[in-house]
Amino acid sequence: MITIYFAAGKNRWPSYEAPLRAALQDAGIMADLRCDCPDPARVDYIIFAPGGEIDDFTPFRRCKAVLNLWAGVERIVGNPTLTQPLCRMVDPALTAGMVEWVVGHSLRHHLGMDRHIVNPSREWDATCPPIAAERPVTVLGLGALGQACAKALQSLGFPLRGWSRTAKQIAGLDTYHGQDGLKAALTGAEIIVLLLPKTAETENILNKETLAWPARGAAILNPGRGHLIEDAALLAALDAGAIGHATLDVFRVEPLPADHPFWSHPGVTVTPHIAAETRPKSASAVVVENIRRGQVGLPLLHLVDRARGY
Repeated sequence: MITIYFAAGKNRWPSYEAPLRAALQDAGIMADLRCDCPDPARVDYIIFAPGGEIDDFTPFRRCKAVLNLWAGVERIVGNPTLTQPLCRMVDPALTAGMVEWVVGHSLRHHLGMDRHIVNPSREWDATCPPIAAERPVTVLGLGALGQACAKALQSLGFPLRGWSRTAKQIAGLDTYHGQDGLKAALTGAEIIVLLLPKTAETENILNKETLAWPARGAAILNPGRGHLIEDAALLAALDAGAIGHATLDVFRVEPLPADHPFWSHPGVTVTPHIAAETRPKSASAVVVENIRRGQVGLPLLHLVDRARGY
């Protein structure tokens, strides 16, 4: 029997206990699954989330893997005591939620829905939007979430460009990479979707210089990381009309402070980090599959590259 320590926070335990036990049973894995800290020397796997129960991983010498419940690992990957393999969450339900958020808000901006939904002056504005094929979209970040969102938007007819830090060849998608490719990817884009991890290279990727490259009045959607956008530069671009609207789901400080100018700016929509949530049932299946693989000597899924930071 193996020992699995649920160190993702006692507040999450009631939601995860039953689906984890069910997934372990379905996989035929006999496990001592617990949320109270056992003897670290007995722990085979740690299920983790930032803000959970562990800061120092040193005592868990037997642990075969730390299985993160979040897609993002920036709050744990730099922990110097973490020498065990670290896996991030790639959850089909999380991906579906992200696709729905991105597609929904892309269509909202594409169709100009806000001017009809909020129309206190009862203005009869019969302006028609272009069709999707006439609205270029750029997705920054071509991991699992970025590719899924790009494919969904392509299926609606939007012309897509994708950008990543390193070169990627993706069938049917115009891809760019590196600093030289960033300007080509952003120039003329009318909707920009940010789905990059937070690293030293991606922080403030949208700044005073790069915010001038998209089409005038472009919409920005950021369900990725708050640190990807330089806040002051975005506000200045909105005030100047260079950017038409920003729909933001993630922020440098969360919850977003009540006095932050994003709340009151007419060109900003704030959503409270709800674009993609890890769902206990589907996430439990992902976690248990990695435990099964670890037990039979197969490569772990979604293993984090420490050098790249994700």
